[in-house]
Amino acid sequence: MIASVRFSAGPPFAGGLEAHSWHLAAGLRARGHEVTLFGPEAPPGCRARPVPASWRPSAAARQDLSMLPDQVVADHHGYLQVVRDLARQDDFDVIHNNSAHYLPLASAPILRAPLVSTLHTPPTPWLESALALGGSEVGHLVSVSRSNAARWDVAQPVEVIPNGVDCATWRPHGGRRSGAVWTGRIVTEKAPHLAIAAARRCGTTIDLAGPVHDPTYFEEVIRPSLGPAVRYHGHLGQEACAELVASAEVSLVTPTWPEPFGLVVAESLACGTPVAGFAAGALPELVDEEVGRLVPEGDVAALARALPEAAALDAVTCRRVAEARFGLDRMVAAYDRTLAAQAS
Repeated sequence: MIASVRFSAGPPFAGGLEAHSWHLAAGLRARGHEVTLFGPEAPPGCRARPVPASWRPSAAARQDLSMLPDQVVADHHGYLQVVRDLARQDDFDVIHNNSAHYLPLASAPILRAPLVSTLHTPPTPWLESALALGGSEVGHLVSVSRSNAARWDVAQPVEVIPNGVDCATWRPHGGRRSGAVWTGRIVTEKAPHLAIAAARRCGTTIDLAGPVHDPTYFEEVIRPSLGPAVRYHGHLGQEACAELVASAEVSLVTPTWPEPFGLVVAESLACGTPVAGFAAGALPELVDEEVGRLVPEGDVAALARALPEAAALDAVTCRRVAEARFGLDRMVAAYDRTLAAQAS
């Protein structure tokens, strides 16, 4: 499995892609497969193949006018090392590209094993270029949702395997619930500031948790809003984050981009916490009237009206829906079938 070379796949997870890599690798290992994960860290029982993501160009090279940001260059170097290694090895049955980088897709024809790639994001120029050049040679494609699959203009069908969550970790806690909660990467396109605005309109408290991926946005937009009614808990581990989500009456999910899946929705429902959010990207595939309320993207007034309606929904139903639709075992089994079919 090719994971992120920038972020560790292990907990506390930097984002949904890293959680996906970790849980899928662990789940495939539990089903009896030998798994090698190209990235900084691997689950117990899996082999980790570290990647030199810290590489930097020389001072002379950095004077080039076309020089990209350091992190972009470091990512490119890391994935270049991965595909060079895989082009030389013939002891893998199948390669799962679980990164969002273009090099594994572009290199598919020279790899020594069949390639399966999961499309975790909407189209990007680099990925579109690799797919356009590779055509059917890029291997088997999987998307995390129907809406995300529909955004990609590719020559071959795209299989849809929804993301899954560990319902043993994300679970109800049986205690008193109060207020709203928002979790996820703290970046502009996830728009926690709109969740804060909606909670304020309702006069309810809101707790936030997640890694700060955009420090400027956090300092200029989020931090000034913090206080007794708006609390930021930092980047929590899964157990602590699940406890926080399970203690809330409602989970606010506020993407202002075409959300490819929305893992926080599945996590919230597994905790028995209903969802109020924006109908962006894949969220209408995940949230129906049984477990939440969706409003037009960016409409804070509508979200504030939907918040108490969602909070009144049944926690037991939310949990049942999460187990049936988004259980981790269901996702791992689907990938197991797909990877086996491509390896045969």
